Amino acid sequence: MEWPSQSPDLNPIEHLWNDVEKEVPRQKPSNIRELEVVIKKAWAHISVQRCANLVDSLPRLCAAVIKNFGYPTKY
Repeated sequence: MEWPSQSPDLNPIEHLWNDVEKEVPRQKPSNIRELEVVIKKAWAHISVQRCANLVDSLPRLCAAVIKNFGYPTKY
């Protein structure tokens, strides 16, 4: 892989941001301060186990990206 650090498939943080982004419409913040609170609460609720699972999935994700010749995968 030429530039794996640029692949969203290989960046666990992208999956965590997705988790946080899902919470924003559920809470419907009406201003920037409320948005900040929602984001901080969502981030604080991400478990250590969720992070560990994402790290543990990296070998499988690397294999999928290699199999797909560096193009995005379904993950």
